[in-house]
Amino acid sequence: QLQLVESGGGLVQPGGSLRLSCATSGFALRSSAIGWFRQAPGKEREGVSCISRHGSVTYYADSVTGRFTISGDNAKTTVYLQMNNLKPEDTAHYYCAADFTSSPGTCTILHDKRRYAYWGQGTQVTVSS
Repeated sequence: QLQLVESGGGLVQPGGSLRLSCATSGFALRSSAIGWFRQAPGKEREGVSCISRHGSVTYYADSVTGRFTISGDNAKTTVYLQMNNLKPEDTAHYYCAADFTSSPGTCTILHDKRRYAYWGQGTQVTVSS
């Protein structure tokens, strides 16, 4: 059964760090791109970062560039999102999703359900003093 399970969220002060994990099962990590998305209350879900099959390409939203880093561990079938210098506006529910339609060496952070058909339940990140 294909599954994605996020973990690592929590409450952190502004300027702090968190590392989110997306543990996958039921498929080979190299067979899909993985995207991280977030949704704050009252706002639409937005793409944060993505990593292509085999991890050769990564992409970030402008709002997180230089602060967030996405990486993959094929051996552990887990994708990570390292978040540094967190800001209150990063507060949201964070989701990872799998895109099996992506070509090798590509990924997208567009919230396209035709691409990202498989989602985890998410993990809450709250940045507050």
